[in-house]
Amino acid sequence: MKLKFQSPTGMHDILEEDQRYFQKIYDVINDIVGFYNFKKIETPILEETELFSKGIGLKTEVVQKQMFSLRTRGRDYLTLRPDGTAPVVRAYIQNGMQSFPKPVKLWYFGPFFRYEKPQLGRFRQFWQFGLEIIGEESSARDTEIIQIFYSILKKLKLKDLIIEVNSIGDSSCRPYYKKLLVSYLRPRVNGLCVSCRRRLKENPLGILDCKEEKCQRIISQAPQIIDHLCQNCHQHFKEVLESLDEIEIPYRLNPYLVRGLDYYTRTVFEIFSPLTEKKESSEKQEKPPETVKHAFAGGGRYDGLVKILGGKDTPAVGAAGGIDRIIWLMKKRAIRFPRKTKPKIFLAQLGSLAKRKTFKLMEEFRKAEIPVLESLSRDSLRAQLAIADRSGVDYTLILGQKEALGGTIIIRHMATGKQKEVKLEKVIKEMKKALKR
Repeated sequence: MKLKFQSPTGMHDILEEDQRYFQKIYDVINDIVGFYNFKKIETPILEETELFSKGIGLKTEVVQKQMFSLRTRGRDYLTLRPDGTAPVVRAYIQNGMQSFPKPVKLWYFGPFFRYEKPQLGRFRQFWQFGLEIIGEESSARDTEIIQIFYSILKKLKLKDLIIEVNSIGDSSCRPYYKKLLVSYLRPRVNGLCVSCRRRLKENPLGILDCKEEKCQRIISQAPQIIDHLCQNCHQHFKEVLESLDEIEIPYRLNPYLVRGLDYYTRTVFEIFSPLTEKKESSEKQEKPPETVKHAFAGGGRYDGLVKILGGKDTPAVGAAGGIDRIIWLMKKRAIRFPRKTKPKIFLAQLGSLAKRKTFKLMEEFRKAEIPVLESLSRDSLRAQLAIADRSGVDYTLILGQKEALGGTIIIRHMATGKQKEVKLEKVIKEMKKALKR
């Protein structure tokens, strides 16, 4: 039977099992970025639509096809954020951070929205974390971002990471490369997919990001932008690669790597993990397994974005990682984290006075950081002891009407059935002693 209400397509509930992954990832990020002095920022889920059309680029796939946009009763055009960088830059300008000591280092963690076909580890409501360093042009900051992301993923026990890097130049050298690329692609336009034929007119660099096999064959022979960088971009990229070599972070140069958003300049990078998968085939013959790259983090430098969005000309670099994809990969690789220690104490109570005193007792256990179980809605001692037995606790504390009036409590050892009565004010101390045995 079909349920009356279900979560929207491409959006899902995050249940307890995945909450454990979310919390672990958050804790690792918080620990590492805190060491590098990043400050947490949270921006609204809704922003003015123009923030993204202007910042990301009118001709990008994100703006043209993937945004969830709406018009309010006040006739404002708003969009559920598809990207984290533009809102952070907006907040940087709006909150006067341009006067802060440089660089300004910010990080975020939250949900984002893009209307696209749901895929493995990719949803219409997806979760990302991101880092932004605003206010310094030094190539050292590019390296720092890559190093931090690599450290986070390694801390999450992800292995065989592939870091691909490239430089896409800046406003000095990229226009010339675009002309070269268009000159190369135009005679081969009939061999491109429908989307890339449109991109040839609107966003030729976006063709380099196409995953269609026939487009990949054409791209593989295209001119490479790193052969046409201006002196400043060439030197900047050289310094990034030398720094990565120095700190022994494994990377490979991908001269056709671009990012799907218009604000990127100079250094761009993506982090992949290879997985061997069976590919589906319409033929009866089974295809051999293939190694597939799954990108789950990426970013780069965006030196023009602050000015585009109304601030002063300010260099910046940043990156984002997909939480859903990271969790999917961790599950695929059977990476697990220890569950929290199960409570070893059950609180059983009988009567209204005992129930009232149990609330105070539970708070005392919380302050002592001793987890406990209870069943306050049950009045039968037999039913509560059965629950305690099924829960696998070591001890049940029994507080009846008589004990509540006398200021005592019974400690029952579940394995032996032995019981003893102690003063209520001493039970925390007694249980600490018992749990250490």
